[in-house]
Amino acid sequence: MTPRGSSVVSEHVEELPLGGPLADKEGRRNVELLIQTLRDHPGVREVQWEEKRHTLVLRYDPHEISLDTIRGIIEDLGLELHRRHRHLTVQVDPTFVRDLSSSVETHLARLEGVVNVEVNVPGGVIAVEYEPESPITREVIEQILHEEGIRLRGEARGLFRKVGGWVATWWQNQEMVLATLSLIFLVAGLVVQHLTSLPHWVAVALYVGSYVAGGYEGTMAALSALRRGALDIDFLMIAAALGAAYLGDWAEGATLLFLFSLAEALETFAMDRTRHAIEKLMELRPKTAFVRRDGAEVVVPVEEVDVGEEVVVRPGEAIPLDGVVADGISAVDQSPITGESVPVTKKPGDKVFAGTINTEGSLVIRVTKRAADSTLARIIQLVEEAQSERAPMQRFLDRFSQPYATAVVVGVLAYLGIGYWGLGLPFGDVFYKAMTLLVVASPCALVISTPASILSAVAAGARNGVLFKGGAHLENLSQVRIMAFDKTGTLTYGKPQVTHVIPAPGFTEEEVLRLAATIERRSEHPLARAIVDMAARRNIELDEPEEFRALVGRGVQGKVNGQHVYIGNGRLMGELGTPIPPVLQEAANRLHDEGKTVVWVSNERVVGILAVADVIRPEAVAMIRELRSLGVKRIVMLTGDHRQVAETIARQLGVDEVHAELLPEDKVRIVKELVEQAPTAMVGDGINDAPALALATVGIAMGAAGTDVALETADVVLMADDLSKLPFALDLSRRARRIVYQNLGIAVGVMVTLVIATLSVGIPLPLGVVGHEGSTLVVVLNGLRMLGMKSSSTGVSPRASLSPAV
Repeated sequence: MTPRGSSVVSEHVEELPLGGPLADKEGRRNVELLIQTLRDHPGVREVQWEEKRHTLVLRYDPHEISLDTIRGIIEDLGLELHRRHRHLTVQVDPTFVRDLSSSVETHLARLEGVVNVEVNVPGGVIAVEYEPESPITREVIEQILHEEGIRLRGEARGLFRKVGGWVATWWQNQEMVLATLSLIFLVAGLVVQHLTSLPHWVAVALYVGSYVAGGYEGTMAALSALRRGALDIDFLMIAAALGAAYLGDWAEGATLLFLFSLAEALETFAMDRTRHAIEKLMELRPKTAFVRRDGAEVVVPVEEVDVGEEVVVRPGEAIPLDGVVADGISAVDQSPITGESVPVTKKPGDKVFAGTINTEGSLVIRVTKRAADSTLARIIQLVEEAQSERAPMQRFLDRFSQPYATAVVVGVLAYLGIGYWGLGLPFGDVFYKAMTLLVVASPCALVISTPASILSAVAAGARNGVLFKGGAHLENLSQVRIMAFDKTGTLTYGKPQVTHVIPAPGFTEEEVLRLAATIERRSEHPLARAIVDMAARRNIELDEPEEFRALVGRGVQGKVNGQHVYIGNGRLMGELGTPIPPVLQEAANRLHDEGKTVVWVSNERVVGILAVADVIRPEAVAMIRELRSLGVKRIVMLTGDHRQVAETIARQLGVDEVHAELLPEDKVRIVKELVEQAPTAMVGDGINDAPALALATVGIAMGAAGTDVALETADVVLMADDLSKLPFALDLSRRARRIVYQNLGIAVGVMVTLVIATLSVGIPLPLGVVGHEGSTLVVVLNGLRMLGMKSSSTGVSPRASLSPAV
C-alpha cells in the first residue's frame, strides 16, 4: 500500500571483448549474426563492432535485455565473452519496512561499477547488477540498507531469538501488534466516551493512543517520502486522520488508522505466503555432504566440496551437489528441480542435481559443479531476480502512484476552496468530505493489484518446474498468438531411434537386430548407436565381430561367425548386386516416403531392413492441441533437417507451417518476421537456438536442467524435458493476466464508486475506510489464488481449471 520504487538506471553502455574463432569465415558469420540479432532485439539502442579490438560496444536498456541473455547468444554462436556482469540479490524483511524509498535506489546506483538496480517492494527484493572489477560486495549493500533503516529478511528474528517473550513477539509481528493496540485503545475510548461519566479528555487520550499505534508505520513512511519531496498513499491516510481529529471526530480518525494498520498487517501476511512459497526452494539445498576422503566418509559442508570428489547419498537423503552417478542404481525424485511427478531411475553415467531426493538405493556421485554453481543455486538466483523484475503494468502503476497522490491532495485542496469560499458551504462539512475523499481516492488497491498476482504466478511456476525470469516475461507470454518450435530436441527427442524392424521371408526380427547390432557395436555413428540401443532394450545377446570396416557414404562391413555382413543404404545393396525381395522394397519405399532412414542388412542375401528416425515426443500432439485450445492461432516448426522429413513430422503433429533446411540466421529472420505479425514465442532446447530465442517476444527453453546457456538466454525455462509443461506455463500466464485485470477492475470500480458517493450523497469516513481497505484485501487474496495452480501430465491442473473467479 506504499508507492513502489522504479529502477534508477534505464540505459547502459557496455564494452564486450569477444574471443573464440573470429578470424575465419564461420567466425565472421557468427559475429554478423550476433550483431544483427542484437540490433533487432527490443531494448538495444545501438550496436557497434570494433574490429581491431574484437570488441562489441552496446548501448541497451537492462530492463528489456539482460547481459545474461547477451552472454547466452554469444556462447551459443561459439564465441566467448571475456567479461560479464555479476548479480547480487538481497532479501529485505517486510516486517520492518513498508517503504523502500527511491533514496535506496539512488544511493546504490551511484556506487562505482553498478549497472542496474531493481527494487520490488511487494517481493521485498533488491537486485543489484554490477561490473566484476567493482568494489561491490554483499557487505557494502547491507551496510547501505542499514543506514537507510532497512533490515534484512530474517535478521531481526536471529537478533531477538535469545530474548524471547513479548519482545520477540513484537518484532516478529510488529504490524499486527500495532493494529491490535490501536483497536484496544479505540474500543477503550468508545467505552469511556459513551458508557462512562469520565472527563472527555480521558477518551481523547485513549484515541491518541489508537492514533499512535495505528499511524506509527504510516507516519514513518510518509515522512520518508516527504524528505525526498514526494507525497504518497500513507500521507493521504495520515492527513485524513489528522483532519478528523481537527474536527473533533477522534473516534472516526482512530477507526481509519486502525483499519489502515489492520489492512497493512493482513496484506503483509498474505504477501508472505507468496514469499514463503518461493523461499521453500532454498530449504531444498542440503547443508552438508558425506564425502569419500582417504578411504573414509567424512561430513563436509557443501561449500567445501570440490569438483571431482565423490559423495555418498543414502536412501531418503537429498543429493547435495550436481554430479554424475559413479556407482549404484536408484530412483531419484527430481520434482523440486524439474516438476516431474514420477521418480527417474539413475544409473552410472547419469546426471543428478542438487536438491533432488534419492528414494531407493545408495548412490555414489562424482561432483561436477561446486555448490555456488549448481543448477539449484542458479534456479534460486533466477527466482530471486524474477521477484525483483516488475511487469510493464506494475512499472506503470509504480510511476503513476506518486503523481496521483499529489493530484489527490491538489484536488482535495481545490474542493475545500471551491466548497468553502466559492459556494459558501459550512467549513466543517466541506472539510469532513475532503478528508473522506483523501481516503477513498487513495490508490492502495490499484498499486498492489498487479504485484500480488505476478509474484504468486512466479511462485506457482517455480514450484512446478517453470521458471519465469521476471514479471515482464509472464505478461508477454499471456499475449502470445504464434508459437514457433525448433524440431530437433524439442518436438522430437533429438536422436535417432529404431522405429521398424522388418525381416525378409525366412528370418525373424531378433535375427535381423542381432546381426546388425553385432557389427554396428564397433561404430560410433548415431544410426549405429540407435541400432545397438534397440538390441539392448530387447535383451538380445550380441556376438563379437571378427572384422569391421566403414564404407564411407554407404555403410559398414563386418564378419560374424565366418560370414561377411553388409549394413548400409540402398546404394550399397545395388553395388553388391544382392537380390531384394519385393515385399522389402515396397516396405522400404513406404518408410522412405514417411521421412525415415532405411538401413539394409545382408549376408549372402538380404536379411531385413531397419527404419531409423528422430522420434516425435509422445506428448507433442496433445501439447499442440492444448495450445490451440488456449488461443494460440499458428503453430510453426523450424528445422535444419531435410524438407521431406520435416513435412512428414509436421503432418503427424498437425502444425500449420514448416520451414526446413534452415541455417541459424534463417531461424532468426523467420522469427523476426513472425514477431512483426503477432506476439511470438520461440521454443527450443537451448542449444543452437539462442539468437532466435532472444529475438522472440518470449524465448522458451525446455529440458534446461543443467544447460547453462538455456538458463541464461531464455525468458521462460521449462526445467523438465516435458512438453506438457508448455500449456501449463501459457495457461498460468493467461490466468495471471485475467486476475490482474480483475484486480484493476475491482480497484478502480470501488475507488470511483466511493468518490462519487462521497461527492454526492456523502458517506461517513469509517465507511469510506472499510470500502477502501476492503478492496485492497480483496485484490491481494484474489492474486494469491495463483499459488494453487499445479501442472499435471496433460499440462494444466484440473484444480486450476475449476478455480472460480473473484
